[in-house]
Amino acid sequence: MLACGVENAETGMAMATEPEAQASTPDETDAAAPVPTRGRADLAHVEVLAEKARDYARQAKAGNTRRAYESDWRHFTGWCVKTGVPALPADPQVVGLYITALASGASGSAKATSVATINRRLSALVWTYRQRGQFLDRGDRHIREVLAGIRQAHSRPPAQKEPVLGEDLLRMVDMLSPENLRGLRDRALLLLGFAGGLRRSEITGLDLGDDQSEDGTGWVEILDKGALLHIKGKTGWRVVEVARGSSDLSCPVEALRTWLKLARIDDGPVFRHVSRDGKRALDRRLTDRHVARLVQRTALAAGLRGDLPEGARRLLFGGHSLRAGLATSAEAEERHVQRQLGHASAEMTRRYQRNRDRFKVNLTKAAGL
Repeated sequence: MLACGVENAETGMAMATEPEAQASTPDETDAAAPVPTRGRADLAHVEVLAEKARDYARQAKAGNTRRAYESDWRHFTGWCVKTGVPALPADPQVVGLYITALASGASGSAKATSVATINRRLSALVWTYRQRGQFLDRGDRHIREVLAGIRQAHSRPPAQKEPVLGEDLLRMVDMLSPENLRGLRDRALLLLGFAGGLRRSEITGLDLGDDQSEDGTGWVEILDKGALLHIKGKTGWRVVEVARGSSDLSCPVEALRTWLKLARIDDGPVFRHVSRDGKRALDRRLTDRHVARLVQRTALAAGLRGDLPEGARRLLFGGHSLRAGLATSAEAEERHVQRQLGHASAEMTRRYQRNRDRFKVNLTKAAGL
């Protein structure tokens, strides 16, 4: 950027300013001279570019991630106000005190914050400071050593949602009534979300075609052999192939076609609210929370994990149960599952394959016992 720029408070980007006058004591003629209009126009142009650059920088993170980071930043600045310490500029000692308060339950929350949430809030602070042109070093000892101690004292195995396997999903969709649009919609949502290995926001962000709504994050193409889902996810755009099932009752593509036809949806959001009588599709798009609630409700109705109390069963299931269920159920090469889920590494895909290979290799017998 320009050497004579000033730093913008939000992004740290340099923005052009008019050069200082070279004469040390300008006379009255110089003082009265108008500022060149081109200089003003250039400055306005750079300001427009800087604002656009800020928009692009914010969009580098997925929408849900940005919203979580914004919430984390508000929590941090609120704690700073209550504690009487400055949030700006970036200070590792202040951040070290903050994560200590989170871990010890002294940050205003009802209970101690989990290690996973502390890590996310640290990432939020690093990212937000960077947008303001400041650098927060997570490797600074005031953060690194405190975080290491928190992990040692409070870390637990990550809580993972129970996978919904193929046979489980069929029991769940049987709980939905085919007699009204709400049941047809939810049936298509569950089958498509499972077969596509989609995140909640990826399911509800689908449109029937490209550029049909401002809040859409993907679109659907229905072909003879299946459906192509153009998805804008965490790692950018990817195309997800959803092939037809072995029967119309279990086919996600047929369920999707039936829902769209009977709901008379020709464009815009694929999954949307339905009128109270279940006879008319509305314009409003479903939120991703609907996916989590639907999975929980149908899993309980289908009796999944009936060996546990209802409260515990409810906590086991959520939107990620569909994604983990495909990864665990699909008898296919790992690379195909990895591509379907949009993972950058096979290691991440293996985390979703819950218990798939448990006891598959018996080292006890292999050792002669």
